[in-house]
Amino acid sequence: MATTAKKKLAKKKIKVKEQELFVWRGVNRKGKNVSGELPANNIIELKAQLRKQGVTPSRVKKKPKPLFGIGGGDKPIKPRDIAVITRQIATMLGAGVPLVQTIQMIGSGHDNGKMRRLLADIETKLSSGIPLSDCLRDHPLYFDDLYCDLVASGEQSGALETIYGRIATYKEKAEALKSKIKKAMVYPIAVLVVAAIVTSILLIFVVPVFQDIFEGFGAELPGFTLFVIAISEFMQAYWYFGLAGIWLALFLFKRAHRNSQKLRDSVDKNILKLPVIGDLLEKAAVARYARTLSTTFAAGVPLVDALESAAGASGNAVFRDAILEVRAEVTSGMQMNLAMRNCKIFPDMVIQMVAIGEESGAVDDMLEKVANVYEQQVDDAVDGLTALLEPMIMAVLGVVIGGLIIAMYLPIFEIGKIV
Repeated sequence: MATTAKKKLAKKKIKVKEQELFVWRGVNRKGKNVSGELPANNIIELKAQLRKQGVTPSRVKKKPKPLFGIGGGDKPIKPRDIAVITRQIATMLGAGVPLVQTIQMIGSGHDNGKMRRLLADIETKLSSGIPLSDCLRDHPLYFDDLYCDLVASGEQSGALETIYGRIATYKEKAEALKSKIKKAMVYPIAVLVVAAIVTSILLIFVVPVFQDIFEGFGAELPGFTLFVIAISEFMQAYWYFGLAGIWLALFLFKRAHRNSQKLRDSVDKNILKLPVIGDLLEKAAVARYARTLSTTFAAGVPLVDALESAAGASGNAVFRDAILEVRAEVTSGMQMNLAMRNCKIFPDMVIQMVAIGEESGAVDDMLEKVANVYEQQVDDAVDGLTALLEPMIMAVLGVVIGGLIIAMYLPIFEIGKIV
């Protein structure tokens, strides 16, 4: 059963054709002339949508795209944007605003053209009587299965307002956690890339100037200087091969990582073994697992299905496989805390909290507390890592740049001693 669930989670990326925006005119049931803009895959689909709304279309055409992007306002829809509109929907539903009106108001006031079209399509389908969860499933690039399942649970229980509040909190916490991980990864990489560029410029353009000066000395150069000059000559002759090789290696790795589940699993397994970074990613995976399971379980999703969602949201193949093993054990009747202990990957504190939750009937509350603790630990770890890396990176830069400068000035110091 765990293998079946794993295959289900190992989905390929779905390419969804971007809908086009159409401008239309027509006559409504009262005989009044009406007009507007709607997204659709083609004109036939758009006319069908209009007829469902009681509008007889008289003229439909594609909206012309703005020249050179002027006035377009189209930007990619990011997960953070989905988190923002989720919170807006939760707030407006909590204020008593009807769902269709909520979607309409948020869409009409959004500054991103793609988001406006996305919400307009959802509003149109909602108006024709399609449930919100089904409307969202038509846009899998922006609303994953977990999101849609939670909305469906809210619709079935009649507590969509409460469920949307939980979804909004979940998305906000998930994006905050993702931002912290990126902060820990991007900063040192960016500094090291800049350092590599500066060092390459020195070796290719600056060292040759000193080399020309040294040729006029007629004296034997120090070994360290000769070593740096040899590196400089190699860089001058083959820098483009090195650059092309780095680009090709990154391209091939990215492509293989995207197409090979085995490679992705291997990377996830080995990255957890890295010092400092591995511990940070492990805490982040535990936080995602606890947050997802708490949100889905509290929303009324059965525990087995909630564990499957948590496995997909864990963000690491090692934890995904472990959670699927827990799901298989729970399906066979074992308590979740015992199944987690058998996996030998979850911290003792998490297992004990789950055991207390199972005994008291408050698993979702205990998991929420676990998520809060581990999210705070990730936050503290990122701050500590940043504070630790700054002096280390400065030291490395000082050694590299300082070493180049010393190598170039050693011959001058030697001449000074002779004089």
